[in-house]
Amino acid sequence: MPETELFSLGGDVAVVIGGGGVLAGAMAEGLAAAGARIAIAGRTLQHAEERAQSVRAQGGQAVGLQCDATRKADLERLRDAVLERFGRIDILINAAGVNSATPFFEIGEEEWHRILDIDLKSVFLACQVFGKAMVDAGRGGSIINISSASSGPPLSRVFTYSVAKGGVNQITRFLARELAPHNVRVNAIIPGFFPAEQNRKVLTAERIASILAHTPMNRFGEAEELVGAAVYLASRKASSFVTGSILTVDGGFMAMTI
Repeated sequence: MPETELFSLGGDVAVVIGGGGVLAGAMAEGLAAAGARIAIAGRTLQHAEERAQSVRAQGGQAVGLQCDATRKADLERLRDAVLERFGRIDILINAAGVNSATPFFEIGEEEWHRILDIDLKSVFLACQVFGKAMVDAGRGGSIINISSASSGPPLSRVFTYSVAKGGVNQITRFLARELAPHNVRVNAIIPGFFPAEQNRKVLTAERIASILAHTPMNRFGEAEELVGAAVYLASRKASSFVTGSILTVDGGFMAMTI
C-alpha cells in the first residue's frame, strides 16, 4: 500500500477541541494536510476561527466554532453543528487544557475544580457525546486524548494537572475496551515539554534546566512534531489495530524518568 494512501484522511471529518491552542492547532493543520475536513472548537471563537483560517489558507477545509467543553449541552451543540456542516464525524481530538504551578498546600477548591473540569471532565463529556455519534453512525472512528508527561511520574508544582492527566489515561484505556466492538479506537498522546502557552508559568529557568537534563534529545519539542502521531492514530489504515495505546512524543523524557 502506498504511503500516501496509508496515512490519507481524505473524506474524514475531525473535531479538534482546544484546536485554537499551539499544540492542538498544529495537529489540526496536520490532519487537514492529510485530507481531513476540520472543525476547530475553542472556548473563544476568535482563536478557533484564526486557526481555521490558517487551515483554509493552506488549501484545507475548516470551520472555527465556539464551545465550552466542560458543558455537555455545548458539546452536543458542537456535534450537531459539525454534522450539519460536514455530514459525519470520524475523528475527535480532546486537547482542552489548563495548568497551574500553585504549591499543594495553597491549592484552593476553585482552582482544583477548574483544572479538573477543563482537563478531565471535558474529555469524559466529549467522549460521551462524540463517541456515541461514532457508534450510532456505524463507521467506526478514532478518539485521540491529549495526556501529559506529568500523568505518570510525580512532577512537582503541577499537582492538580497531573491528577487530571492521570485520569485522561484511565479514560483512554477504559473506553478503548468499551468501544472496541464498535471499531471506535481510543488512544492518547503524551507530549513531552513543548513551548505551549499553558506551560509558560511553570517553566522557570531552574525547571527548564531540570527538564533538559532528563531529556536525552536535550531540547523542547516543536508543535509540528506532534503531527505524525496524530495522523497515525487518526488513520483507519495506518493504526487499524491500535487502541488503548498511550503514545509518547517526548524526546525520551519518560524513558529517563520512569
